Amino acid sequence: MTVIDFAAFIERLATVSGDTILPFFRTSLGIDNKTSSGFDPVTEADRAAEAAMRKLITASFPQHGIIGEEFGSERAGAEYVWVLDPIDGTKSFISGLPMWGTLIALLHNGVPAFGMMHQPYMRERFFGDCGAATFRGPGRERPLAVRRCAALSEATLFTTSPLLMNKSDRGLFSRVEREVRLSRYGGDCYAYCMLAAGHVDLVVETELKSYDIAPLVPIITGAGGIVTTWEGGPAHLGGRIVAAGDKRVHEAALSLLRG
Repeated sequence: MTVIDFAAFIERLATVSGDTILPFFRTSLGIDNKTSSGFDPVTEADRAAEAAMRKLITASFPQHGIIGEEFGSERAGAEYVWVLDPIDGTKSFISGLPMWGTLIALLHNGVPAFGMMHQPYMRERFFGDCGAATFRGPGRERPLAVRRCAALSEATLFTTSPLLMNKSDRGLFSRVEREVRLSRYGGDCYAYCMLAAGHVDLVVETELKSYDIAPLVPIITGAGGIVTTWEGGPAHLGGRIVAAGDKRVHEAALSLLRG
């Protein structure tokens, strides 16, 4: 099978996750903290959505692997592996803000081959296969394409929050931030999708896990962008990540982030 053969199934996964999550959004729901230092929230909606997607994958493709934020990994060395983040942006979710989404990736031999970000509340889907990327919203569908940006001085930069970075990385990030035209915080997965859509030029983050970034890699690259680690390596395993719509901005940011 090819990735194209899985396209309809990926749409089903997105629908199932959205149908599971939406009844919880903007309601009084229980929140657990996954860490003893800081605040890393998880909700019943996160767990229920991932469980629903895992059930569908296992029933349809029992030989496939799964890597999920809430329930860990199984058969991670399989030829095809699904990477799931049921709610990327849980802090926005519990705050009633729509800047969150469900992330779904299909890895083939360990490399992202297809990715989707689904925002069920706004009925938006961003998806790509590294060669092309598409936006689908209420009543419309269009190709995604990054915009040209010649220099950092012309760039719009996003990060979820510099407070999520350690002191050293925050200092390196500030070097980039001082050079850009506009810097904004928040967005989580939405910032990367806005980069693919041509509204944002640069996203810089740290401490990402594979499920935070692997689904976004095919969308960004399919739209003509570039996404790597701060060291210039592959991004899909996580770590310190920099994504840009224009290679010139990416190279300028890397030169500052490398110190």
